[in-house]
Amino acid sequence: MSPQRVLVTGHHGYIGSVLVRLLLQAGHEPVGLDADFFVNNRFVGEPAKLPSLRRDLRDIQPRDLAGFDAVMHLAALSNDPLGDLNPQLTYEINHVATIRLAESAKQAGIARFLFSSSCSMYGAAGSAMLDESAEFHPVTPYAHSKVLVEKELIALADDRFSPVFLRNTTAYGVSPFMRFDIVLNNLVAWAYTTGRVLIQSDGTPWRPLIHVEDICRAFMAALEAPRDAIHNEAFNIGLTEENYQIRDLAEIVKETVPGCTVAYSPGGGPDPRSYRVNFGKVKNALPGFQPQWNVRRGAAELLAACREAHLKEEDFEGPRFKRILHIRNLISSGALDSELRWRDAVLANTGSALH
Repeated sequence: MSPQRVLVTGHHGYIGSVLVRLLLQAGHEPVGLDADFFVNNRFVGEPAKLPSLRRDLRDIQPRDLAGFDAVMHLAALSNDPLGDLNPQLTYEINHVATIRLAESAKQAGIARFLFSSSCSMYGAAGSAMLDESAEFHPVTPYAHSKVLVEKELIALADDRFSPVFLRNTTAYGVSPFMRFDIVLNNLVAWAYTTGRVLIQSDGTPWRPLIHVEDICRAFMAALEAPRDAIHNEAFNIGLTEENYQIRDLAEIVKETVPGCTVAYSPGGGPDPRSYRVNFGKVKNALPGFQPQWNVRRGAAELLAACREAHLKEEDFEGPRFKRILHIRNLISSGALDSELRWRDAVLANTGSALH
């Protein structure tokens, strides 16, 4: 396939920083767009250098999107605690700004809009195996915002504009802009720094997991697939055999990190967010999607990275790698206002020029 010029929103995020690297390796021409809340929170490895635009997603105009072949939209308030910080802001950024971005992309003549959705929309679903036709039971503002976006993007689809919904499951793995507030990354970090695999619930909830690189491979497969394979379609992104209960993940980590034990947080009860997911559709419809990781191999990768970074408990439990704590620090320091906008015009860098 000929190289495509792709706008990647959230390219300085946990997934986006991995995605742009793989796009460059495949010969595409990614351009980044990010508000850069987390740009100084490096872990291991250097982020890819590429043209980028430091802009708030809420300020994007059609003129900013001229000349792109596709949009890969990952930028969002990216987890449930962050979404709960201010539910109204979650809807303004994750929902309203996303629809405005899609409308601007359509107006600019961009044919393909790849939306980073989430299996968390299935929410409180118990142990039933869910495919893309399953009902949504979102538990959090973050998950509900994804439901709203999918519904409205479907209505934008036509002969010239193809939205695609990649419902990512719980990510894990190493990234230049690391997160330790997602389950496997968190369990390995606890095990490495304290000798305990700390479970915050009763261990029974189900989660399907997928490596961050494999999420990016799904985006690339959807970018390169024929239009009739992806037009206005939703895909659960993961592997059916990679559905785990949290207690099973803890045992894998215990077997991976020498000398650690499993512990349960006092008062940790059942988590209502429990779901198992079937990933047969993406396997059949997007043969270009070839996942290369499993949880056991990912746990070993995470352990090696923790050793390389000499990770300490105060690092992964503090604001450096926990989104909610970092954002609260930016607000309390006065760098961000209550609407999550940079106060300093230089920091905001709201001009439209790429740099």
